[in-house]
Amino acid sequence: MAEKPEDHQQGAKRASAIVAGSALKDWFVREVLPLESALMQYLQNSCRDKTEIADLRQEVYVRVYEAAREQIPRPARPFVFTVARNLLINRVRRERIVTMESVVDLDALDVAIDMPGPDRSAIARDELRRLQLAIERLPARCREAVTLGRIEGLSGQEIARRMGISEAAVSKHLAIGMNALANILYGERSEKKP
Repeated sequence: MAEKPEDHQQGAKRASAIVAGSALKDWFVREVLPLESALMQYLQNSCRDKTEIADLRQEVYVRVYEAAREQIPRPARPFVFTVARNLLINRVRRERIVTMESVVDLDALDVAIDMPGPDRSAIARDELRRLQLAIERLPARCREAVTLGRIEGLSGQEIARRMGISEAAVSKHLAIGMNALANILYGERSEKKP
């Protein structure tokens, strides 16, 4: 039986995939695995749930390896840490609670990554300052309830226990505080516009 040109091309593709697989494995062992201690330190500093660190490391490795099948990233370090950072951000988004520690720890990454420009950074800092000033203007009990509930992510029951009040009072303080924040932050903007 004569071999068709398509059969020969498919065989060549399979052979190059094996070489690419071997090259990929060599690259992973040579470039990615030596970053493990730095990666683990970064994950320990950035992850709130310490029991997830080993799983996160494996997920980083899987995503790096899968992405490298298409094209091996050069250099490897920024790519590995960008993958880790994105995984952490995705987990925080899924939790829908952004604690101040999470945001601060993600900035600890000292690798060149896609950062917002200076204008976006200045706007973000300005917005954080406005929010901080607005929170400081709240009545003391509302400020405490908002800080515990919206910044620290505590449940109504935990807030009630910590503040020594009922859950109904917590709900009232949160509602008043959030309405006051909205008025402070957005009411002033609408007043300034003609």
